[in-house]
Amino acid sequence: MNTILFLLLTSCGADPVVLQGDVVGSCAYTSPFSGEPECTEFYGAALAQAEEVCAGYDVDLRVGEPCAVEEVLGTCTYEADGYQVRTTVAGSDGSKCGSQRFGCETFARGVWTPAAACDGVDEIVVLEDPFPLPEQVCVDPLPGEPAGASEDGEVCTWQIVSGATEEGRSFSDYADCDVIRRQRPYSAAPANPRADAVDPRMEDPAYAAEVDWVRDQLRAGSCDCCHSAVAPDGPAVFDADFEGNLLNQFNDRGLAMGAGWIPTIGFGTYLPEENNGFERSSPEDPYLSIIPTTDQARMMAIFEAELEHRGRTIDEFDGDLYGAGPLDAQLNYEPERCTEAEGVDADGVLRWAPGRARYIYVLEAGATSPTVPPNLDLPEGTLWRVDLPREGSPVYSESVTYGQVPDGMFQVHPASGAPPALVPGQDYYLYVTADVLYPISRCVFTAGEPAPSGCSSAGGAGGFAALLAGLALGRRRRRS
Repeated sequence: MNTILFLLLTSCGADPVVLQGDVVGSCAYTSPFSGEPECTEFYGAALAQAEEVCAGYDVDLRVGEPCAVEEVLGTCTYEADGYQVRTTVAGSDGSKCGSQRFGCETFARGVWTPAAACDGVDEIVVLEDPFPLPEQVCVDPLPGEPAGASEDGEVCTWQIVSGATEEGRSFSDYADCDVIRRQRPYSAAPANPRADAVDPRMEDPAYAAEVDWVRDQLRAGSCDCCHSAVAPDGPAVFDADFEGNLLNQFNDRGLAMGAGWIPTIGFGTYLPEENNGFERSSPEDPYLSIIPTTDQARMMAIFEAELEHRGRTIDEFDGDLYGAGPLDAQLNYEPERCTEAEGVDADGVLRWAPGRARYIYVLEAGATSPTVPPNLDLPEGTLWRVDLPREGSPVYSESVTYGQVPDGMFQVHPASGAPPALVPGQDYYLYVTADVLYPISRCVFTAGEPAPSGCSSAGGAGGFAALLAGLALGRRRRRS
């Protein structure tokens, strides 16, 4: 085989990737994220590395064999853990090209090369069912339940992943779980196998009471929608309705998140006074539990005790700073320089990569990337933000001028008046997204200067290239 198999020169979003050496092997599978058939080739990887990634998809590595895909939407090429990967996405439906490009550039931080089926149709756009924004729902309590704490005895609940209803009630009774499952990917997943064993600790009434309290806290939060019997395809990893020891369903890393040993700020949170007394990990206090609770000290102590029971210590999780997976990847994204396709020109006209925008930000250089409401979507350093109403039509590049609210959109920040003028020669951060967690362009530009030549910077290069492989491995480890 050739020593240099493929030079990626035509794609935007990252530096060209040279695939070097012979192919170690490949594996074909159905992507657990997109549901589409894919085939991944490995270059420069140890055989064990490639086998482990393929095992994460429940398939075997075909040693020494490249992918053989007849109908191709495109390829995603990236580097991971010192080796190179090329994933070929199978299919002929060009309407899926935009989402495939998004996954490659945003999560794998790779280089997307569209095939002929994607010619001119791989823009990133959300036209139907955009992210449901937070809505506070106030209803009468269920028959037989006490009056609610809100006006006229109603029970008020924020209908969002970060929300919780009143303590002692079930979230699914007071909010629409279909909305919650549209705000985060949901799929059924098995619990830790140790959950099937009889746990003699449940014979201790005090211990069992603590487990039941955790169960009730989970039911009061939106966890009820995906981690209980109301989940349409079955619970994801843990089940609040499990009759045995609920805590045994968690893997060790999940327990560490519950104990606050691993920060989980990327999920977003409300202040407890806005959320029926429930709070979770936040940028202001990152080492709180991932589980929204009315008593953080009690919740963390219960999970710490479980970790101690398994012989685990906090030192083993030292340096593990990213508990929210892809949400953390976006929150901690470090933008590169804008390319000629992106930026804000001397007349204030905004340009972004192929895609249509629902959310547009101009921020100070160095600002944290905006992600999820309610507390991570308007970071400090935001100079200007405009949003599209849910039923509005997304806007095109070069149709927006800084400080001028486009027809059909509305200004979120500043709350009133014009944003501060951009200072020529000063750097700023342009962040344009097709929806919440769906970025099109996110890059640094210099006001008053032409952008450098190049293509899209929506993905960037390096840094988080191994995320997709890591997520696949995570799926396998939950089953083992």
